[in-house]
Amino acid sequence: MISKTRANFIISLQKKKVRDEEKLFIIEGDKLVKEFLSSGTCVKILVAKPEFIGSLTAKMRQYVEEIEPASYEELKKISTLKTPHNALAIVPVFNYTSELYAVKNLTVALDFVQDPGNLGTIIRAAAWFGISDIYCSNDCVDVYNPKVVQATMGAILNVRVHYCDLKELLNNAVKNAIPVFAALLEGESVYGHELGNNGIILLGNESKGISEELHPYISHKLLITRFTNAKYGVESLNVGMAASIILSEFARRQK
Repeated sequence: MISKTRANFIISLQKKKVRDEEKLFIIEGDKLVKEFLSSGTCVKILVAKPEFIGSLTAKMRQYVEEIEPASYEELKKISTLKTPHNALAIVPVFNYTSELYAVKNLTVALDFVQDPGNLGTIIRAAAWFGISDIYCSNDCVDVYNPKVVQATMGAILNVRVHYCDLKELLNNAVKNAIPVFAALLEGESVYGHELGNNGIILLGNESKGISEELHPYISHKLLITRFTNAKYGVESLNVGMAASIILSEFARRQK
């Protein structure tokens, strides 16, 4: 049985302030927990139904510091989901050793992306198309928000997500002759524009787009061309979809 103190601690990790203080975050779901364990990621606490615990291999178990058996009702009380899965785990935040502004190859930068689902989708797309790093402005949604983690479906294990001053990042890119591609309505079709094997792909806020203060750093303006004359419900793509399309086109033309 989970103690009240432990249950309250796990619930408190739904708040960014507590995650930042404790350097821990929540993952949920049978598949997601097993993805983390299979990758060799340390799990501080695993709270799960006995049948899930019994399904773990010996190799998976060696990455778990503490196992707490729980009933469905107990999991429901601490879960961030309406319908909890069989397992929930507490994991240390990732400690990246890479130099913050050492941009190499192709990289994604996100300006004030607020929707957890969008950030999760972008991380999944980045992992799929071979992008290792994403740089977020400091006002982006927290990558360890449970909804973001859930939306990544485990892709967070393959992509390093940094938070930084984007002006500093882009200014450094310009100084080092690194191209900055941006998704803009006044851009040239991504399907006809010359793309490269390196650079920064800049994507903006869901409703406001890219901040005006970042426009001077943009060297290539890209547009995702519409292939329809439909008037209703297709004024734009959300930033997660836009990222997937642009990354796909870059990947398709990689040399």
